[in-house]
Amino acid sequence: MKWRDRARIGVMGPSACPGETLALARRVGQLIAQAGGIVVCGGGRGVMEAAARGAQEAGGLTIGILPGDDASEANPYVDLPVVTGLGNARNAINVLTSQAIIAIGGASGTLSEIALALKCGRPVVGLKTWTLTPPENQEPPSIHYASTPEEAVAVALKLAHFSHQVS
Repeated sequence: MKWRDRARIGVMGPSACPGETLALARRVGQLIAQAGGIVVCGGGRGVMEAAARGAQEAGGLTIGILPGDDASEANPYVDLPVVTGLGNARNAINVLTSQAIIAIGGASGTLSEIALALKCGRPVVGLKTWTLTPPENQEPPSIHYASTPEEAVAVALKLAHFSHQVS
């Protein structure tokens, strides 16, 4: 199967987070790779590095969409650094490159990626992340909440219309 035909799953989360969140992200990365998918992330530390590490450990491909203008800013588990020089505006590229995103934990950057994904029609799966309550008389956002990495990846792959099984 060509790389372009594989599911691109964005893994979004904070650069500074507790070990439990890092473990979730690493497992998510492993499961995406085991299912034949590609991990897309912001290329930095924290959740991004843990997901990329998990994917590499499982033989997968990782793409890091970097905010700066130097590929060396990517964490050591990014196979393909994409240099943007866009700062936080690179979040739009993260989202649009992904066919579905999994948000793990979260700071304000993660919240912006969730919002962009919803705005752009990309499926969002939340794993111990933000819960959003809409203003009165508004439909709640379509975020699929998962309780385990296995559930998060299975739902993301299904929503990305990728049929490989998660083990």
